[in-house]
Amino acid sequence: MKSFDRAAPRKLLITMVTLFSLAGCASSGGTVDASNCPLPVNQVTEYTIGPGDSLQVVIWRNAELSTTVPVRPDGRISTPLVDDIQAAGKTPSELAKNMEEILSEYLRSPDVSIIVASQGAANQIQIVGQVSAPQSISYRSNLRVLDVLVSAGGLGDFAAGNRASIVRMAEQGQVKCSVRLDDLMKGDMTQNMLIYSGDVLIVPESRF
Repeated sequence: MKSFDRAAPRKLLITMVTLFSLAGCASSGGTVDASNCPLPVNQVTEYTIGPGDSLQVVIWRNAELSTTVPVRPDGRISTPLVDDIQAAGKTPSELAKNMEEILSEYLRSPDVSIIVASQGAANQIQIVGQVSAPQSISYRSNLRVLDVLVSAGGLGDFAAGNRASIVRMAEQGQVKCSVRLDDLMKGDMTQNMLIYSGDVLIVPESRF
């Protein structure tokens, strides 16, 4: 007759505690896989203006008031007749509407368009490590890992694609999301996760 292991219940309890601890670490800054990568802080579906962006302000039928201005570090811009208005954190259409309200004091039915001429670092994605062309690229809606990888010229000769990761600032702090780029290149689209502004894609070198 097989003897009863009195230590078994205790071992099971320790195992369960360990698993829950590891799960907690993953959600508070540890490494998680692509399918469980948390959304970034203040995630938005539309492009939002950030410090360092360059904005082309077009006021229809008033070319003398149209201009291109940088978004200052404090998030504000100044244009003719509109001095020191908050731009960062707004979509181009929101900023245009705000400017129309102010300009209505001086112009009859002002019509403003805001065009993002160039993006600052706050609205970019960094690609570093073993890719053909490490670089920063501008964020746009519905950007995915494969889009970023193509922009960087693909994986480098010595890339460990399946050990790549995306570093992101989420509500629980900085998290690292593993993404298997070799599998993605072979057709595993579960690895083709969405990318957001401020993300950093890191591709390490193979270990020989």
